[in-house]
Amino acid sequence: MNPSIGTKTALKSLVVPTGPCSWNPHTSGSYQCKIPLDLNSRKFLQLPLNYGGTQARACAKNVFRKYSISAKMAESLTYKDAGVDIDAGSELVRRIAKMAPGIGGFGGLFPLGDSYLVAGTDGVGTKLKLAFETGIHETIGIDLVAMSVNDIVTSGAKPLFFLDYFATSHLDVDLAEKVIKGIVDGCRLADCALLGGETAEMPDFYAEGEYDISGFAVGIVKKDSVIDGKEIVAGDVIIGLPSSGVHSNGFSLVRRVLARSDLSLTDKLPGEAVTVGEALMAPTVIYVNQVLNLISKGGIKGIAHITGGGFTDNIPRVFPKGLGATIYGDSWVVPPLFKWIQKVGNIEDSEMKRTFNMGIGMVLVVSPEAALRILGDDETTAYRIGDVVNGEGVRYS
Repeated sequence: MNPSIGTKTALKSLVVPTGPCSWNPHTSGSYQCKIPLDLNSRKFLQLPLNYGGTQARACAKNVFRKYSISAKMAESLTYKDAGVDIDAGSELVRRIAKMAPGIGGFGGLFPLGDSYLVAGTDGVGTKLKLAFETGIHETIGIDLVAMSVNDIVTSGAKPLFFLDYFATSHLDVDLAEKVIKGIVDGCRLADCALLGGETAEMPDFYAEGEYDISGFAVGIVKKDSVIDGKEIVAGDVIIGLPSSGVHSNGFSLVRRVLARSDLSLTDKLPGEAVTVGEALMAPTVIYVNQVLNLISKGGIKGIAHITGGGFTDNIPRVFPKGLGATIYGDSWVVPPLFKWIQKVGNIEDSEMKRTFNMGIGMVLVVSPEAALRILGDDETTAYRIGDVVNGEGVRYS
């Protein structure tokens, strides 16, 4: 009977057959051990237990260690494995909707005369962990603004003002200034005012040198100009606007991939001129002015901000019942960063598309006529990534 080794089994608890070892006369104390090992079945081939001696057993340990590492690398990582359960988040939203009907969109609408105030709130998740590790704090505020204003512009709303919340155990004024400077820059890019905020100093609550931030944006749109997806029909075109990278979601999974990889944040991203840290910390694109300009030209029926949930969960949020999307996977070039993440994490395609933006940060659902105009505009970088079809859900081809 051939003993089988699982990746988590302690070697000392196994009866490990040894293989032949030959002494190398040119290297003092060096042995060449040949352990017959079937890596597919994870079995050592049976040999006499007294064959090979101490060196063979040492070699068996080495083979087992290398195989265990290889098996770990072969495991397919998921967002849930990294600690984020998208399904649980969706269930919470469903339950909240029972108590506060009307929620569930990218932004909340509040009637005000002939307009709606549109509000949104968000944070930047565990991208902050990489900010702490890289020391890049100047752009995390741009991420913060982007996550909220990109949400409210999906309704066609122009952002009016932004509020921030900064919390830490011990206030480092210089560090906080860098973060707030990024928020100011983000507000400038979104053409809205930084109206105020809250700085909370809470001793013993956060690790030394760490902080958390969240943001709140309010915009306005005329009631007769709201983008709500109700006019979307089968045959409409799905346009993608490019992202700058991972943006500000999926970093719990990214950090698992980093831990598995043999690269540090200061190493160059394979095939690229930037480091891994620089690529991951690229600030989230603020789409406000670009999207509002496109809306002003007509034909925009629905808009989806691609954050947590990726294409799979976010695009259907703008569709009427009975409609879905076909996304063409070869219609844009997926940035190398995502390919590296997928390769190192051995992540399934479906998981990537439900976790990351894959190089498309904002999706527009438009009429065929508007699609021709947008795609023909030399000043707009956009891709026709799919079509609206009958039948709910997102299909990939």
